[in-house]
Amino acid sequence: MTDAPFEIFGKPRKGGFLIIGDHASNHVPSDIDLRIDRACLNTHIAWDIGVASVARLIAREDGFSAFLGGYSRLVVDLNRDLYDDSAIPSASDGLPIPGNAISENEKEARLERFHKPYHFHLSELLAQHRPKLILSLHSFTPALESKPDEARPWQVGVLYNDKEAASKLAIPFLESAGYTVGDQLPYSGKLLNATMNRHAEANDIAYIGIEMRQDISCHPDGQARYARTLADMCHFVSEQLGLSI
Repeated sequence: MTDAPFEIFGKPRKGGFLIIGDHASNHVPSDIDLRIDRACLNTHIAWDIGVASVARLIAREDGFSAFLGGYSRLVVDLNRDLYDDSAIPSASDGLPIPGNAISENEKEARLERFHKPYHFHLSELLAQHRPKLILSLHSFTPALESKPDEARPWQVGVLYNDKEAASKLAIPFLESAGYTVGDQLPYSGKLLNATMNRHAEANDIAYIGIEMRQDISCHPDGQARYARTLADMCHFVSEQLGLSI
């Protein structure tokens, strides 16, 4: 019952860069049985593959820190509003999650244990060490099991909602770095942006939502390239927008 809902890497500081990785871990607490094959925990349904490694690489650089979710999104999806039905998913990419067929009281207890403290501590961190730019880091599978014919050729996606200035600068930067970029692809930040809506948009903090493709982010060379490019991107966007505290 002591599993931490988040980890912090680097030293958060006012006016720095903060990486947020809602789905950085595939850990499932020992007292929760999702009733799925454990091999599934190594796939994209359980976590965003490569996010933790890339975030830790970037957080080694001066001025960067990372706030990373500490357990699988199959336990509770942190990038959902608190009482969204998909916050405790009944299925993912066509696979039923029988262990999530729980009572309303059990759902409330799970949200109290994981979702609420994660977002509470993130709010506290932002209040104490307001960053000039947030990098919201996710990754996506090259192909969904449930939609095998759906092409996902982008090597990186850029997501945003109403605060789009930083992302609009990030897109050409990433293209110039040699990536095939999806603007609001493979998902739209207009639809899936709960954490950034709550912590960035609502607090008028500039942010960039990034989706890395998992066949690149799963291995060290791809992780190192993403880390270098995304760190440089953050500096570039910050300078272009004149961001400061």
